[in-house]
Amino acid sequence: MGLVADDIGPVLARDQFLRGESVEAAVRGPILNSWQRSVSLGLSPDGCELPFLQDLDLDGRLARAAGPVMDRLRERFAGRSVNVSLADGRGAVLQRRFGEDSMAGRLPAIQTVPGFVFNEKFAGTNGIGLALAERRLIHVYGAEHFAERSQANACSAIPVRDLLSGRIEGVLCLGYPHTDVDVSLDIVIGKAAGVIEQRLLDQSSARERALLQAYLDIRRRLPAADGRPGPAVMSELDWRDRMILEERATELISAAQRAAVEVALPSGRRVTLVSRPVTSSSGVEGVAVEAVVPTSDMRLAVPTEITALTGIATSAEITAPSPTAADTNPLARAVATAHPPGATTRTPGGATGDATGAGGLVLVGEPGVGKYAVAARRRLELLSEASTRIGTTLDVARTARELAEMAVPRLADFVTIDLPEAVLRGDEPTDPTRDLHRTVVHGIRDDCPFYPAGERVHLQPTTPQLRCLTSGRTVLEPDLRSAAGWISQSRANAQRILAHNVHSLIAVPLLARGIALGIASFYRARDPAPFGDDDRSLAQELATRAAICIDNARRYTREHAMVLALQHSLLPQGFPEQNAVEVAHRYMPAESGVGGDWFDVIPLSSTRVALVVGDVVGHGLHAAATMGRLRTAARNFAELDLPPDEVLIHLDNLVGRLDREECGDDPFSGITGIIGATCLYVIYDPTSQRCTMARAGHCPPALVRPDGTVTFPDLPAGPPLGLGGLPFETAEFHLPEGSQLVLYTDGLIEDRDRDFDAALEQLRRALAHPNRPPEETCQAVVEAVVPEHPADDIALLVARTHTLDPHRVATWDLPADPALVATVRAAVARQLVAWGLDEISFDIELLLSELVTNAVRYGGGPIQVRLLYDRTLTCEVSDTSSTAPHLRHAATTDEGGRGLFLVARLSQAWGTRYTVEGKVIWAECALEMPAGAAGESPGPALDSFGSLGSFDDIPAI
Repeated sequence: MGLVADDIGPVLARDQFLRGESVEAAVRGPILNSWQRSVSLGLSPDGCELPFLQDLDLDGRLARAAGPVMDRLRERFAGRSVNVSLADGRGAVLQRRFGEDSMAGRLPAIQTVPGFVFNEKFAGTNGIGLALAERRLIHVYGAEHFAERSQANACSAIPVRDLLSGRIEGVLCLGYPHTDVDVSLDIVIGKAAGVIEQRLLDQSSARERALLQAYLDIRRRLPAADGRPGPAVMSELDWRDRMILEERATELISAAQRAAVEVALPSGRRVTLVSRPVTSSSGVEGVAVEAVVPTSDMRLAVPTEITALTGIATSAEITAPSPTAADTNPLARAVATAHPPGATTRTPGGATGDATGAGGLVLVGEPGVGKYAVAARRRLELLSEASTRIGTTLDVARTARELAEMAVPRLADFVTIDLPEAVLRGDEPTDPTRDLHRTVVHGIRDDCPFYPAGERVHLQPTTPQLRCLTSGRTVLEPDLRSAAGWISQSRANAQRILAHNVHSLIAVPLLARGIALGIASFYRARDPAPFGDDDRSLAQELATRAAICIDNARRYTREHAMVLALQHSLLPQGFPEQNAVEVAHRYMPAESGVGGDWFDVIPLSSTRVALVVGDVVGHGLHAAATMGRLRTAARNFAELDLPPDEVLIHLDNLVGRLDREECGDDPFSGITGIIGATCLYVIYDPTSQRCTMARAGHCPPALVRPDGTVTFPDLPAGPPLGLGGLPFETAEFHLPEGSQLVLYTDGLIEDRDRDFDAALEQLRRALAHPNRPPEETCQAVVEAVVPEHPADDIALLVARTHTLDPHRVATWDLPADPALVATVRAAVARQLVAWGLDEISFDIELLLSELVTNAVRYGGGPIQVRLLYDRTLTCEVSDTSSTAPHLRHAATTDEGGRGLFLVARLSQAWGTRYTVEGKVIWAECALEMPAGAAGESPGPALDSFGSLGSFDDIPAI
C-alpha cells in the first residue's frame, strides 16, 4: 500500500533502502525523502526512542478548540480500531481518543499516553512527524513507517493551522490497521481539522468582543470629547477615505502603542486617528482606534518617545489604495470596521456595540491580529508589484534576477536560482535535475558563501532543492540547523552559511505548463522567526509568476535562435573569388529579434561585380524567410546580366506577386503578406571604373574617394519593392581605384534617440580614412555609428574598388566581313602568346572564330572583339544587333547550328548581355594557372594588327 510499483512490497522496498539500494521508482517521494532524512539524522529502525514532555499545555487554545471535535471523532469511529490523536506544533501528543475503549489497555504507552513527541527527528517516518515536515495531509502505510514498532499500522495526519497567522498549531492524526484503508477517511479528517481551525478563530473573535465591550464601558464613563464627534465624521466619508483610515488603524493596532496620527485623505479632509490601549475583564489586552476631527482650539499631542516606539509618524500623506486589494484581504476584513451613526460596529469575532456610543471607533483588536492584517496587505502589495516588475524582458537570466530582486528584502534576505543549461539555451529540459547552473545569487550582503553564479551545481537527492524539483512541491525548512538533508550537501559550506545567521529556507520549483524549469531558494537571516506557511505561499506565488515569465523568455530564446540560425543560413556564408572589389561585411540583429536585412556580392560577366543590400520590413521568421526568397531572386536576375533598374523591376514584380499569393483575395483573412521591402543594386566594372546603381526606397550608399572625401550621391530614390507600376532610375559614377563603396540598411543610421543628420555625420567621420582595409572600416563604423540598443537589424557591406590592368585588356574593332575571321584568330593567338597563354591558344581561336562568324552572319556591324585576362580569360564579341543566339542540338544532316555548342563546350560559362548599342556575347574560359600576382603585368597587349603593319584598317584600342 502506498508504493508506486506493483511488483515490490513495502517491506521489501524498505529492506532494500536500508541496505543502500535504490528504490526511487518503487516508493512515494515524500516517504523516500523522509527515510533519507531519518537515516541522515542517525536514527535506527529498531531504536527510535521518543522523548517525553511534562510541560504540556493541556488546557490551552488548541486543546480547548479540539476537545469537542475529538469527542465527536470517538463517536464516529465507535467500535473500530481507530486511534485519534492530537499533537501540538512540536509533535507532542496532547490528547487521544479510541474507537474501542479496550485499545487504551492493550496498546503500548507511547500510543496511549499524552506527552510523547513524534517529531520526525526523533521518531523517523510517521504520520505526525511527516505532516509537520510536509505541512499537508499525508498517509503512511505499514512498512513505510521507519520504526519497526509501527509496521502493522497505517495512519493519516493533517496539520491544524491558525487561520489568522497561518501558523501550524498542531496535527490531527488517525491511526488504524493497514487493512482498513479507506479514502473516506481523508474527508473525515479534513472536515475535523477545519472545524478545529474555525474554533481557534472563534476564540480570537471572543477575545476581541471582550475588548470592544471594555472600550464601550470606558467611553460611557468619560465626558464628551472636545472636537467634532467621530461618528458624524465617519458617516460623511466615502469608501476610499474609510479604507485609508482602516488601513492606518490596522498599523496602529499592530504597533500596540498609544499614538495619534493625522491622516490627509484624498477628499482633502484631515482626520486624526487616536489609538488607546484597552483591557477586557478577562485580561485580554488590545488597542482601540478612534477617528477625531479636532476643533481650532483643540490640540492632540503624543510624546515623541511613543511615536518613535510605534514607528509611525504623527503626520502622513496617504494615497488611496486599490479597493480590489483591500477587498481580497481576509485578515484586513477580519479586524473591525467603523460604521455610520446608529449602525452597529462589529469586531472580527462578531462583538457588537452602539457606534454612537463608541464615539468614532474605527477598529478594535489585538496587536497580533493587527500584525497579521498588515502582513497580509503587504503580501498583496508585493504580489501586485511583482506582476509589473518580473518579466520586463524576454531574457531568461534577467527574468530570474528580477524574481530575486523582488523577493529581497521583503520576503527573504538571500535568494539563489538554479536553472538547467537547456533552459538557458531556450530548450525544454528533459531532466531538470541535471546540468543545473547557479544563475542568480542575490541578497542583502555579498559575502554569504553560497555557490557563486555561473557555476554548475551538483545537488544531493536529500537536499530540499532537489526534493522540491523531483516532487514538484514547495519544501519549507524552518530550521536549517536541524535540516539534515540540506547539511548533507556540504557540511563545511553549510556551517559557513549558518555562521552568517541564515536559519530558514523555502525551496520552490519553477513550474510552467507542468514543466520544471529550475529551483528558487529563499533564505532568511535577519528576522529570527522562521519562515511560515504564509511565507511559503507567497514564495510559491512569486515563483509561479516568475516561472511563466521564464518559460516565455525560454521559448522566445529558442524561437529567436531558430530564426537567427535561419537568417544566417540565408545570408552569404562566403563570397566567390573575384578581383573587382575587396569586401567586408557585418550583420547585427535587432534587440527585439531578427529582421529581413540582407546583402550579397555577385560576380558578373566580364570581370564585373554586383553589390546588393536589401531590407524586408518587419521582424521574425516571416521577414527572414522573405529575405531569403528575395536574395535568391536577386542572384537569379543578376545571372541574366540585367542592368540595375531592370533587376529592381523584376524584384518589384516578384514582391507584388508573392504578396498577392500569401494574402489571397480575402483582405480579412488575417494572413499578413510582405509589408514592404527596399533594395540597393550596384554594378561595378573594373575595366572602365564605372559604377552603375539604382535603389528602391533604400538608403543611398556612401562613396569614399581615395583622398578621404565622403559623399552620399544624389541617387534617385525609387519606390519600395511591391508597389508596382513605377519605374526605377539608374545613376552612373566614376570611381578611381582604391575608392570605397559603403552599402548599409536603415538600422545603422535611424534611431529614436538620435537625430538622423547626426547619425550621417557620425558615419561620415567614421569613413573618412581611405587607407584602411574594408575589414577595419566595418569595425570602425560598428563602433562609431551602431546604436547602443538597435531597434532594427543592420546589414553593412564595404567594398574597396580595384582596376583591371590595361595591359590585361585587348580590343579590336572590325567590320562585318567574314574574310577577317582568320585575321582575328591570328591576332588573338599572338596576344595569348604575349600573355603566356599559348597553351590554350587553339581553344580560344576556335571559340572566337565561332563567335565572330555568328556576329558577322546574324548580327550587324561594326563588330568589336575584346579579351579580358583576369582569374579567367573572357572573350567578348559585340555587335549592334539585339537578336539573341540560342543553343540547340543540330541534326546529323544539318550543315550548321553547331557553333554555339562548341562555344559551350570550350568555355566554363557563356551568355548574352544587352547594351544600348546592341548586345555582347561573352564566354569565360578557365585558366589552369591563376592569374599573375597583384601588380604583376603580363606585358603590354600587342598593338593588334597595326603592330604587325599588315592590317592598318583594324586599329587596336
